[in-house]
Amino acid sequence: MSDERDAEHRRPEGVSDETVEALGKLSAALDHVEDARGHLYAFHRLMGSAETTLEEATELVRAAGHDDLADALDRDALGANPLPGMWSFQMVEAFDDGFYARAKGLHQRALDELVEGRRHIFEAEMKELRRTHGRTGHEATPGAPSGREG
Repeated sequence: MSDERDAEHRRPEGVSDETVEALGKLSAALDHVEDARGHLYAFHRLMGSAETTLEEATELVRAAGHDDLADALDRDALGANPLPGMWSFQMVEAFDDGFYARAKGLHQRALDELVEGRRHIFEAEMKELRRTHGRTGHEATPGAPSGREG
């Protein structure tokens, strides 16, 4: 087995450095969108936990004899929309179906049109520049021979 990159991560013939760099930056932007999406899902889970805990707190406030405050919590906080017209699941759906879907689609379009659908060419070329050929832990691909440390 050779210590060469796989064809899936090689730039197609005729693709310029500028195009590879631009696609690398586009992939980095999508990485940020993915991170933001993860935070949105974390927000969704936290709001669900907050709702459950707020319901328990409201019951305890009522059991402690503070009906006016419990009524206010029940009326003004429990079941309320964190954003106008939306619970967190609706925020997640709006993001996933809107901006996220468009960004993912445009990223895929760029890959398909410019580099035959190949992913991470910029990163693969960076790896190739930085790794030490033949050194353990610097293999070109998973399962490639590890070589000798030198």
